[in-house]
Amino acid sequence: MPRTPDPEADDLDAVPPPHPVFHIEQALLGALLLEPRHLNDVTGIAPASFSTAAHTALFATILSLPAPDPVEHATTTKWLDQVLAAARDQARGLSALYLQTLIQVCPSARHAPAYARIVEAEHSRRRLAAAAQRLMRTARDISLPQRVTTSLAEAEALTAVVDDIAARFPPHAGSLPRTLAPPTATHHDEEALDEERLLLATSTLHASSVGQMRWLAPGDFTHSLHAGLWQCLTALTRRGTPVDRMTVLWEAQHRGLLTTGARPRELLDLLAGTSGSPEHWGERILQRSVLMTAHHTGRRIEAYTDDPATTPYQLVTGSRRALADLSAVRTRWQHATSPTPTNNPTRTRATAAPRAGPPRTTAPPTARNSR
Repeated sequence: MPRTPDPEADDLDAVPPPHPVFHIEQALLGALLLEPRHLNDVTGIAPASFSTAAHTALFATILSLPAPDPVEHATTTKWLDQVLAAARDQARGLSALYLQTLIQVCPSARHAPAYARIVEAEHSRRRLAAAAQRLMRTARDISLPQRVTTSLAEAEALTAVVDDIAARFPPHAGSLPRTLAPPTATHHDEEALDEERLLLATSTLHASSVGQMRWLAPGDFTHSLHAGLWQCLTALTRRGTPVDRMTVLWEAQHRGLLTTGARPRELLDLLAGTSGSPEHWGERILQRSVLMTAHHTGRRIEAYTDDPATTPYQLVTGSRRALADLSAVRTRWQHATSPTPTNNPTRTRATAAPRAGPPRTTAPPTARNSR
């Protein structure tokens, strides 16, 4: 039967307590309301630095109104009334009682610069979290026509946020975050597996293309067996060994790939079917790797911002390390998709000789062209 609500009970316990910065914002605003002259000592913050609409409206109003005469302010509430009237236009829930509460909870108006520094730090955390979340959403948004380009643009915006925080809170030695990074997500969808199989098969048939695809790394593959077979192909090519299904199978045996459950006949069949060109499938695999790395970078940085024990200095250091991984795969993507350089500077791209290997094809029927 339905539970009868208790008229003596309330839902206040369900409301999460405010973050510590909420109380520090109160102390800062109370200091400025009590002694407005301390506004000259407050730097690094703006109305948007506050976590609530009421605090944002109050700080914006304090910035906009002329400071009162100290003697008059000590004996009347005229200036406080002006602040309240102006701030109510943006936050109607404000009351004279709340302004008095702000003044009462402030331990010392002289500490306003220290309070402002804390508000600045927590606002930096929220900015960084928002930028990381935008990067994750973009990397997963399949409706975007240029997902890689748009994701890398979001990564640049995220980097700009990190650089701005670093200018405000320069990192120092020993400031690595203590937060454990989230595990890398693996996605074994059939489209990715099909593209990796086609790359391995076409590369076995057209081994001359493998040496030109140094921008593709084993870590770009979603399946460990496929990554191992790519290492076999690159090793054979580097040594100048003839490449076909049999030599790849022999190399796979020496690398222990047959001990993971893969059977020789299965590997030979995997390397048999071809469609398209190695470069096409390699770019598809690398594109997926860029997007997965971008998403994981956002997750790592979000994890740092979610940990209240992470200092602004640690946020900078941890974020830069996460972005370095994305920068590495972005560089390889640029190498893969940039025009092939020619020795003749007068030749245009339209007249340049094609790259060695089989002709590039349009997206085959077995894959969706998402680029």
